[in-house]
Amino acid sequence: MKLQLKFMIIASFVFTSGYTQSEKSLSKEEAREIAKEAYVYGLPLVLNYKTFYANTINENSGDYKGEINKKSCEARLYTPNDKAIVTVNSDTPYCMFWNDVRTEPVVVTVPEIDPNRYYSFQFIDLYTHNFAYVGSLTTGSKAGKYLIALKDWEGDVPEGISEVIRTETGIFFTIVRTQLMDANDLENVKSVQNSYQLETLSEYLGEAPKISTNTDAFPEWVEGSQFTEASFTYLDAVLKLIKTPDASEIELLKRFKKLGISTPEGYDFASFSPEIQEAIKQGVKDGFSSMEAFIAETNKDPLASSKIFGSRKFLEQSAKDNYNLENIYLIRAVAAHLGIYGNSALEATYPTFLVDADGNPMDASKNNYTLTFKANSLPPVKAFWSLTMYDGKTQLLVENDINRYLVNSNMKDGFVKNENGSLTIYVQKNSPGKLLESNWLPAPDGPFYTVLRLYGPKNEVLDGTWITPKMEKQTK
Repeated sequence: MKLQLKFMIIASFVFTSGYTQSEKSLSKEEAREIAKEAYVYGLPLVLNYKTFYANTINENSGDYKGEINKKSCEARLYTPNDKAIVTVNSDTPYCMFWNDVRTEPVVVTVPEIDPNRYYSFQFIDLYTHNFAYVGSLTTGSKAGKYLIALKDWEGDVPEGISEVIRTETGIFFTIVRTQLMDANDLENVKSVQNSYQLETLSEYLGEAPKISTNTDAFPEWVEGSQFTEASFTYLDAVLKLIKTPDASEIELLKRFKKLGISTPEGYDFASFSPEIQEAIKQGVKDGFSSMEAFIAETNKDPLASSKIFGSRKFLEQSAKDNYNLENIYLIRAVAAHLGIYGNSALEATYPTFLVDADGNPMDASKNNYTLTFKANSLPPVKAFWSLTMYDGKTQLLVENDINRYLVNSNMKDGFVKNENGSLTIYVQKNSPGKLLESNWLPAPDGPFYTVLRLYGPKNEVLDGTWITPKMEKQTK
């Protein structure tokens, strides 16, 4: 594999047999089990690295955002041409940028925002934990200045800072969502985005930014690696970017070192014997199979997304209370696989339709479908809701003749209601006809799934009082 590196440490201790020292005490059974553990643990970090590499390293990726610690905003909605992130939303124009606070903190400044306009800054660490939010549902619509620093930073906090936010990892991802009210609102959104400010602490104080002394290795991303043993190359790279691992994971990371992961020499698949190589491959398959089994067991739970996205503390509690799991790694991996960067429950929930009302996968080449909200029973939210279509094979938005990738609450005045006051959304490949086209969510000619996004879900959503409707199969 070709590597694009700023710095690389070359393995210095290899036995004359060609195999590493760690393999001398590594059985096939142990290698398989460690590979399974490392795959489930590491997939979120690997998928996060995929985005990081496309956004900050590969200037020809098509999803390049610019240098770290520089704001990057686009006053547009996402389309099927955006391929870096699966299950992306197309409701809110984004700002997306990466931050590095290993050398010094950064300061995020937000202006006063119209209280009728939803906005949020979602801060995501290298583990994919949502470690903090700034926005209309959390800090309110008033102006504020927020200093973000490593958890062990002990510097002086300048006057005027509204809050100090701590992160486990020195590098983190920031996603900013700013609500678009209608097609004529883009210039207003652009104005709001322009008013967001991002500065290093030195820049905030009117000084030159400090020069980083970090030497990092950034292996070239090869698409498809996330599903194979090659993913451990990226897991190894990400773990080396994390200054101090969580105390609860130290023993687990020691086990990973038996595969070379997070060692000075680094992960080198070719250094293992054919027997151990095969065991590692099987372990990766075992890990992915455990994720698929979990998804199959939980895909009928409309509130599943509210249980698998959040901070480390939240995930630890959720894994225990909701799934009787000893750790967070499986639910975190499933969350990243199904829709990386999902919001925490209080910010947004995502009832996801992976199967129809009968429990069967949905395929618009064979069937039409409907989703009906009862009269006076539209999703109860503090901000807004949307229903978005995704291709079942690529997990991307779906191209269609009317360029409609979702229906949402901003369209409610144009919907055609049924005689009893209920609202039916027609989920199918072809138009239901001009009279009902305002209620049409175009589907691909094949498998698909949909996500119902509820921004600012009210209590009746979170406690299950409001019942998510089911996707009903219709004969063509």
